[in-house]
Amino acid sequence: DGLDNLSLKVGSDAWALIKASWIILALPSAANQLSARNQLLGKVTKIIPGNVNTEVVAQLAGGNSVCIVVTNESVTNLKLTEGAEICAVFKASSVILGVSD
Repeated sequence: DGLDNLSLKVGSDAWALIKASWIILALPSAANQLSARNQLLGKVTKIIPGNVNTEVVAQLAGGNSVCIVVTNESVTNLKLTEGAEICAVFKASSVILGVSD
C-alpha cells in the first residue's frame, strides 16, 4: 500500500502535489455544495489570462500559494478579481504524495 511504499509515519515530512487543472475553483459560499471535501481558502493574488484558460494564483492562510487553471468563461462568470476570496477544492484522488530522502 502507498503508506508502506513511502515509509510514511506520524510526524514524518511529506509534500503533496496537485495538478493545477485538477483543482476546482469555487466561491466560499458555494464550496459546501460540492462533493469534494478537500478545500483550501485563499485570496486571489494574480490572474493570468490565456487564449482559452486562465491561471489563478491564490495565497492560502498559512502563507503558501496555490495555482488553479480554469476557463476564461469561469473567471468571468465568478467575477474573479485580485483580492477576491476563493476556495480551492480537490478530491483526495487528485493528490500525489511524496517524501524527501
